[in-house]
Amino acid sequence: MTTVRSSAAALAASAALCVALAPAAVADDTTAGTASPSPAASPSPLAASPSPAAGAPARLPAGLYGTKDPTHDGVWRQSLAMLGQYAAGLRPANSAILWLKSQQCADGSFPAYRPDPAVPCDLNTATDVNSTSAALQALASVGGQREFMQKAVGWLRLAQNKDGGWGRTNGAPTDANSTALVIGSLTTAGAHPGSMRSLDGKNGYDALITLAIPCDAATGAGAFAHQPGPSGTLVADNDATAAAVLGGIGKRMVAAPVSPGPAPTCHKSAHPTPEFTARNGAAYLARILAEDGHLDQSALPGAPAGPSRPDPGNTADAIVALGAAGYGDKATGALDWLKKNSASWAAANGPAAWAQLIFAAHTAGVDPHHFGGVDLVERLNATGPAPIPVPALSPSSTIPASAQAAAVREASVGKAQAALWVIAVGLVVCVGAAVYVSRRRRSVRS
Repeated sequence: MTTVRSSAAALAASAALCVALAPAAVADDTTAGTASPSPAASPSPLAASPSPAAGAPARLPAGLYGTKDPTHDGVWRQSLAMLGQYAAGLRPANSAILWLKSQQCADGSFPAYRPDPAVPCDLNTATDVNSTSAALQALASVGGQREFMQKAVGWLRLAQNKDGGWGRTNGAPTDANSTALVIGSLTTAGAHPGSMRSLDGKNGYDALITLAIPCDAATGAGAFAHQPGPSGTLVADNDATAAAVLGGIGKRMVAAPVSPGPAPTCHKSAHPTPEFTARNGAAYLARILAEDGHLDQSALPGAPAGPSRPDPGNTADAIVALGAAGYGDKATGALDWLKKNSASWAAANGPAAWAQLIFAAHTAGVDPHHFGGVDLVERLNATGPAPIPVPALSPSSTIPASAQAAAVREASVGKAQAALWVIAVGLVVCVGAAVYVSRRRRSVRS
């Protein structure tokens, strides 16, 4: 279908050239020329950001998504917004890409937010693992960012803990969320997560396994803990489990669905593998979703347990994790719940929340433009600079973004060459017709 459209466009171009050539070849006396209309002015990719909300800086940088104060989440929400557009078949605006790149420090790390990128990072710059990992995935999705990506991977290697995992900041104790996020980022960058080992010979998968709750546990069987408790006990954490399932199978945030297989069940093993523990985690998620239709909000580490509150973000992450692991059919009820209960949550939380919902729709195979009566893509795009459509770009959990971009470029070159052939043939026909008509007129006059 795309080839047919390209050929049609080329023929239209040939026809336009024929019209342009015909007056010069067959005019009897004089032909009045018609000026072409001036093209409409296109918006600059560096247009000013929307007016900031209360509590935000006086003026937000051009290219940044969202209007709230970015001090604690600027790079995170920017990265997720760009990935959300990628999942929707769009390319972020150049200003958005440039802003994200400007946040990287010379050592390859990213902080949550650098108010003035012209000021070099120093020991007081609070860089963190989650921001760096998210930025790495976002830059990989746009292609052509190898230098920035390699620097980020190098910093993540230095930030790895002895147990093979990562904490939120360099040197912080390992947690399941950050470790799983790094694993997905390394996969996106074309690095094998299992090959990045600490001084003790451990990798990220090893760290995740230590945070998995055994299947014979009285509570939380199969789930993952965010971190061990003070006495080393593991307490099930919904958010950590959704992240660890995705990381355990080596997938990034934008994950393609896998055809459903047998129902997940929790199995004991004396020597569990990363995928084994991830599928046990999937069994836990499927069980909770079957009971409640959604996941509840995870308690902050060290905070006293309070009343359960449904969490659209955790639920969206669980849908992605189950779909990417081949258990998407166990998340259909949660998907229906999310469609009915997520719009107000996303509106209050901004770009990253809209992106999480797009990730869930993408993995579940539903249209993000019609998600419970809400156009998720339109809502996300409204939070920042307008993106650029990228025809036929289909995110995949296995094909690196750079390879996809190369394929798109190859296809574009092929179509361009085909179009040039059509135009050339058209021109030959035009010239021949013009000569024929001109000779006929001379013959009639004589």
